[in-house]
Amino acid sequence: MHRTNRRDPADTLAVTHGLFNLVGGLWPLVHLRSFEWVFGPKTDVWLQMTTGGLLASAGAAQLAAAPGPQGPAQARRIGLGTAVTLLAVDLVYVPKGRIRPTYLLDAAMQTGWIGAWLRAARGKPS
Repeated sequence: MHRTNRRDPADTLAVTHGLFNLVGGLWPLVHLRSFEWVFGPKTDVWLQMTTGGLLASAGAAQLAAAPGPQGPAQARRIGLGTAVTLLAVDLVYVPKGRIRPTYLLDAAMQTGWIGAWLRAARGKPS
């Protein structure tokens, strides 16, 4: 019997989404000026820093979980939680004018992550 070393798509998704969340969370922490140039100035910088730190932590947790046997399932739970939360914020606060319409680009990305995780989860144990 021939065994392949093909990687499970959920493993790749766990790493990719983890990196996305890690980098996205670190961005305002490392260079707030460029973040605000794209997404608009923030009146409560502490809130942006808190959100960035939590998102970076979620990304780091996804990356740490990825190689284990239950890694993709753990990364999926973290990924879906962050993506649904960020999507809700984008879709509620852009129409209210509280955040810039550029957050709709983030909403599109979060929708993509949700769809990718749901596709990868078909037939997989939680």
